Amino acid sequence: MTKNYPTVSAEYQKAVEKCKKKLRGLIAEKNCAPIMLRIAWHSAGTFDVKTRTGGPFGTMKFAAELAHSANNGLDIAVRLLEPIKEQFPILTYADFYQLAGVVAVEVTGGPEIPFHPGREDKPEPPPEGCLPKGSDHLWDVFGNMGLSDQDIVALSGGHTLGRYHKERSGFEGPSTDNPLCFDNSYFKEVLEGQKEGLLLLPSYEALLTDPVFLLFEKYAADEDAFFADYAEAHLKLSELGFADA
Repeated sequence: MTKNYPTVSAEYQKAVEKCKKKLRGLIAEKNCAPIMLRIAWHSAGTFDVKTRTGGPFGTMKFAAELAHSANNGLDIAVRLLEPIKEQFPILTYADFYQLAGVVAVEVTGGPEIPFHPGREDKPEPPPEGCLPKGSDHLWDVFGNMGLSDQDIVALSGGHTLGRYHKERSGFEGPSTDNPLCFDNSYFKEVLEGQKEGLLLLPSYEALLTDPVFLLFEKYAADEDAFFADYAEAHLKLSELGFADA
């Protein structure tokens, strides 16, 4: 879909650039890239392409949305981010949370993702259930957002960052050997199968029975291809329902 981005002031754009620097420092100091990527994903992932509701519009700041079962633990991200947000009152939370996700990928060695500011904050969160929890298939999670198969597989590679926590997801452990490095190792690990010390969820393994299996092989063999497709998919996710022409 063609995008019609709003024009923001020079002051606003300058605040975005300054905020990026602050976010880089926070993420490097706290090693919190995984949860920053998660809050950006979960903020955007409530979008429903059929009803045009939900999406990346800053509602994760509300206690009601943080209480959704799919968002267990994201209150930590909100608390870590709030001191930086207070320094940039001109920025919307909608832009701020998506910027945190972009910087998280960059700081950990991933691709540069274009960022277009101008999202407006919505006054109330979407109802619970817009972001399914515990699905056995990634299409159940991403399918209602209007993303392509390639987008969904590329985004799944973002699970190279971070580890699962039992109190949040019911699972425990990392999916890759270096959960603070954004690379293509997730695809390699899925293709190799279960390995001691690493966690592969049923939603990952289910992908190997799909026609998109060839994308896994492609990304495992070619990190540049993965980075290019990931950057495109992340951009789409971060702009769901935003600036649609």
